[in-house]
Amino acid sequence: MSINTEQNMEQAILETATKLFLEKGFRSTSTTEIAREVGCNQALVHYYYRTKERLFEAIFEKKIKFFIGSLFKIDHEDIPFEKKLARKIESHFDAIKEEPKLPLFFFNEASSNPSRLQQLRDKLGELPDLVVNQMKNELEAEIKKGNIRPMTIYDLLMSIVSLNIVAFIAEPIFKTITKISDEEYLKLLKRRKKENVHIILNSLKPRFT
Repeated sequence: MSINTEQNMEQAILETATKLFLEKGFRSTSTTEIAREVGCNQALVHYYYRTKERLFEAIFEKKIKFFIGSLFKIDHEDIPFEKKLARKIESHFDAIKEEPKLPLFFFNEASSNPSRLQQLRDKLGELPDLVVNQMKNELEAEIKKGNIRPMTIYDLLMSIVSLNIVAFIAEPIFKTITKISDEEYLKLLKRRKKENVHIILNSLKPRFT
């Protein structure tokens, strides 16, 4: 097998496994099914990734880095805090839109196997701390200036994550109840991204009594 063929096969296995894990979860996906969809034998899946667990962990780690990284990649831009925060919210929203099954995937896998989350936290190293600390320092600087009401970085992150995620988790329920078309829902998502930015930025304003 040539190097290019090996690389293509490994990538095909990774992409197929990602699709199946996102759709069905770890427990309901077998290496036999992955091999069948790729069009190779099961031994080849184990050749590249040894076990289903290692294959899953590679995908889980990659996806959560993508999810967290959507908040981190704006940090080095020299722009005002509110503008930077707006871009972070939009970047995070776009990341979920690109992979709308990720939130439920993370939740289900973390709930069914809590130790996996801790193992992943160990592998991620300083990335989560870099994201949180950078935002925390900027937030506290704005609070000291009186530009933002007192709040914690955890409250801010919870607002961003919850507002952005719900638009995608609620999609099947919302579509069924409202009978909104796919096209209209895409338009709603576009508006929702801007609305989430508006809600969060407004919630930061100092409250005078």
